[in-house]
Amino acid sequence: MIPEIKQSKYVCVIGAGPSGLVAARELRREGHSVVVLEQNHDIGGQWLYDPRVEEEDALGRVTPLKVHSSVYASLRVMSPRLSMGFTDFPFLARKGRDMRAFPGHREIYLYLRDFCDWFGLRELIRFDTRVDNVAMVGSAESGNNLKWVVGSKATNGGKVVEEIFDAVVVANGHYSQPWMPNIKGMDVWTRKQIHSHVYRVPEPYRDEVVVVVGSSLSGQDISMELVSAAKEVHISSKSLEISEGLSKVISKYPNLHLHLQIDSLCEDGQVLFVDGSSVIADSIIYCTGYSYSFPFLDTKGIVVVDGNRVGPLYEHTFPPLLAPSLSFVGIPKKILGFPFFESQAKWIAQLLSGKKTLPSSDDMMKAIKEFYRTKEIEGIPKRKQHEIASFEYCDMYGDNCGFPHLEEWRKEICLSALKNCLMNLETCRDQWDDDDEWLQVAYESHCFTQLYDANDVAL
Repeated sequence: MIPEIKQSKYVCVIGAGPSGLVAARELRREGHSVVVLEQNHDIGGQWLYDPRVEEEDALGRVTPLKVHSSVYASLRVMSPRLSMGFTDFPFLARKGRDMRAFPGHREIYLYLRDFCDWFGLRELIRFDTRVDNVAMVGSAESGNNLKWVVGSKATNGGKVVEEIFDAVVVANGHYSQPWMPNIKGMDVWTRKQIHSHVYRVPEPYRDEVVVVVGSSLSGQDISMELVSAAKEVHISSKSLEISEGLSKVISKYPNLHLHLQIDSLCEDGQVLFVDGSSVIADSIIYCTGYSYSFPFLDTKGIVVVDGNRVGPLYEHTFPPLLAPSLSFVGIPKKILGFPFFESQAKWIAQLLSGKKTLPSSDDMMKAIKEFYRTKEIEGIPKRKQHEIASFEYCDMYGDNCGFPHLEEWRKEICLSALKNCLMNLETCRDQWDDDDEWLQVAYESHCFTQLYDANDVAL
């Protein structure tokens, strides 16, 4: 048998959030030399809570943003902790910490800190280092010899330091750069407007009339928190066909109201909705999502953000003309994030070492064009084409690198939690049934006892 030939590459990972940390681990496991560049003082990415907010632009339109995290103080996860963890490092409840099935943001950060420390990743990370530019050395025709120059500098100032890498993994997250709607009168409306990126606590809105634009998860969460402080909360939604859970909440609170989309804003503070209703508001909070943003990345137009779709990317990860020397971890949405990031990282590491190979660039482009064509036929806009929402896709993706399929218990508790959320929005995270058979399977799984001392784990 011919022995497997493995190549060791010098790899730069941008970001020390969940996707960047697991990328660093898998790359090092595969024998690569890894440097992680992180703009903050600690690991965690989005999960490193920052009470500060953007001061120059409350709508978060400045680039680059000074504050990376969009997490608000009361945020709790919508997926059960048991479903979230990496496959060989389960997200267990630990004594003395947040032991709820749906913990708050700090517990996610502590889990990532445990992961980082357990696998000795901190030594790979250069903290307080902002990436200024990433550019090709040569051209895309260089093939396997393509290299990258990465310019970075300390966040407190100083000159740019440039370094040459064999490969770059972009893992800077996609919940920081606000996406803003284009509403008539936004520029003349003189009262307070913010994006949810800069929302932290409800107190500044006490006794105010607040319009929340967007009825997705963040819009629902923030609206439910505001009802206890604000005089009135008005949710602006694309449709009046809402979940039973949200309907229950609106019927419970007399100061919580639902409207269709905003038609226009007036200088006197009036908000006009397309259904003809209106309200004089003190504040507007735009819970309208986020844009993919890579202001540091120069690919000579090969990779672009078009209608909030990053592309062309083969399997949401590899630009055909630059793969595998350039890759992205963490682009997909509506997935079990941590396990999927793990499978992405494993495939990238194996491709860089030569253990696996990609199809030709032509074949990858054909696959991407077919994917785009299918989504267009289905009527799915560009901005939603990274939304996977499929366990089957995650399993097929993992087959590329020998990553195990998602366990049935993991899928089932996710689906159960989603169904509960749709039915009982306000209480779903605190009414978890500990007798559920899939929970018992998860608790009894060997993977939940192999890493921690029994005295350190609450099951």
